[in-house]
Amino acid sequence: MRQALAQASMAGARGEVPVGAVVACGGRIIARAHNLTELLHDVTAHAEMQAITAAANELQGKYLSDCTLYVTVEPCVMCAGAIGWSQLGRLVYGASDEKRGYRRFAPHALHPKTTVTTGVLEAECRELMQSFFKQKRKEG
Repeated sequence: MRQALAQASMAGARGEVPVGAVVACGGRIIARAHNLTELLHDVTAHAEMQAITAAANELQGKYLSDCTLYVTVEPCVMCAGAIGWSQLGRLVYGASDEKRGYRRFAPHALHPKTTVTTGVLEAECRELMQSFFKQKRKEG
């Protein structure tokens, strides 16, 4: 999760919503990503989507059943769908997202065999998001 937080910090420094993600498989990180929606002008360029694509490319296969995705914030419905389609083995996230998180809108979007761990480094993940949006409100 610390590596995901580092990715989130990089995103925030670039003006992106500070969400970071890493995919681990076989005891090593195979993909690192952060939000790129502003840079790419693409609403689908979430950290999770970038990480899933990079991991699938690394493994040369579309299923990530032996992998773990670490992400700083609870995935949205779109990302949860991609997590489900990739048959990800495990999802670990830091801060919950009460407004946009998948658990509110699509609690069954993940693959049935995906295990979920929540609240890992939750305070740090939440603080990064809150600080970012507090700064944005000051600028706006």
